Amino acid sequence: MFVDVNRLLAPSHMRKAFEVYIERALAEEMDRIAAYYGERDGGFWVAVRDEKIVGMFGLEPAAAAAMELRRMYVAPSARRGGIARSMLLFAEDECRRRNIRRLVLSTSELQPAALELYRNAGFRLLREVVAEQVSHKTLGGGIRRFHFEKFL
Repeated sequence: MFVDVNRLLAPSHMRKAFEVYIERALAEEMDRIAAYYGERDGGFWVAVRDEKIVGMFGLEPAAAAAMELRRMYVAPSARRGGIARSMLLFAEDECRRRNIRRLVLSTSELQPAALELYRNAGFRLLREVVAEQVSHKTLGGGIRRFHFEKFL
């Protein structure tokens, strides 16, 4: 799902950059989900419908009293059905269960539905940045990223 969704997000002029980003994210994180999130005292969950994975997300510590929502994706065939909202509520509940009172996240200008979801869920925009550097967390390439937080 991670690969498929990111390939769908890729503007035609950035397909090669997306492939480089996908390869790096797979090597550093996604191909080793249990180890990656376990090493960070985080967690990774999937949403299942009719025995198929239709959504996913991870949580990892971001600061002393905050968790970062990571890799929240919904399969294109399952969108607009409340899965993202349910996963977001689950993530917030998991933070509360861990006595974490702040959830942070970032998303890009290429994901307008995600921006709307987070704003409607009470997240506050902290900053906008133009991501130039590539990492396993961001494509770079001049994509505008939006960083949000919510106190729980």
